Amino acid sequence: MPLTGEYLPSPADWVREQVEAYERTGGREANTLRDTGLPIIIVTTRGRRSGKIRKFAVMRVEHDGEYALVASKGGAPDHPLWYHNLVADPAALVIQDGPVPFDADVREVAGEERARWWTRAVAAYPPYADYQQRTDRAIPVLVARRRT
Repeated sequence: MPLTGEYLPSPADWVREQVEAYERTGGREANTLRDTGLPIIIVTTRGRRSGKIRKFAVMRVEHDGEYALVASKGGAPDHPLWYHNLVADPAALVIQDGPVPFDADVREVAGEERARWWTRAVAAYPPYADYQQRTDRAIPVLVARRRT
């Protein structure tokens, strides 16, 4: 069942515009990170404080039907807000990778599993390695799986 409620678009113009174009075209447009040519997916979650629907793009890191959501925030010292939203409600998640969004559940990974996903993430988007060097925090990796 898709998330319902009031949608609060991102305050960042480029994020808001990318989400709108991706959804409007079923992922045929706005499906890469700006001019990098590297693919993204759209993530929908619910704000843990506001209860409002939030949408944003993350790098597409897919393996065997699961997706890594890397909470890098460009190597900032704090986690992105969406990370806290997903930790607070791991079932409040919709992923869109192409024309049809699907419900998913997410979990944070650690140890060897995190290491495997981190390697996949850096292969998909090499700047993640630089982001980790910029911060003292271990960048969280969450893995999303389609809900059955």
